[in-house]
Amino acid sequence: MFSTRVARSATGPGMVIMAVESSQTALGAKAPDFDLDGTDGRRHRLADLRGPKGTLVMFICNHCPYVQAVLDDIIKDARELQPLGIATVAIMPNDTETYPDDSFDNMKRLAQAKRFPFPYLIDRTQAVARAYDAACTPDFFGFNGALELQYRGRLYPVRNRQRLPGSPRELYDAMTAIARTGKGPAEQYPSIGCSIKWRD
Repeated sequence: MFSTRVARSATGPGMVIMAVESSQTALGAKAPDFDLDGTDGRRHRLADLRGPKGTLVMFICNHCPYVQAVLDDIIKDARELQPLGIATVAIMPNDTETYPDDSFDNMKRLAQAKRFPFPYLIDRTQAVARAYDAACTPDFFGFNGALELQYRGRLYPVRNRQRLPGSPRELYDAMTAIARTGKGPAEQYPSIGCSIKWRD
């Protein structure tokens, strides 16, 4: 199983956001399959989406300020990883009744506005997020061509939800290494973001 821990709070105008960190504890674990609706009107299974050299499965959402701050860089990484044989898929796990900004219609609008180069899927039952033991948005799972977990880390170092100047592209570099060697880096740092909004 993957494990998680609550990290620190982040404050902004009129808000206090409890941030959650993910921690990689099960490298080598096989990726759980899924069969979910996408904003493109199709059903998607991991078995059909997987890339020949690896697959990046990420849990994101519309409303989280951590996701909003890095979404353009996520899109850039996904585009640049595709020619290396890495497929990318994004899954939205939140309770949409409590967080209507994450509704399926709003997911469709975001995917279209940002021209997502990857499927954006909704996990209505939250069963997929639980199977992955996802903790936060964004949360990244990098698998090799055999769908074995090789990276459970962050996109890159951030401070106040902004990339530290001159910092490495940790996710991109890890997935590039996975495409070449099937293995992720020995040193990995947890992703941080908004906690997944679980149903009661």
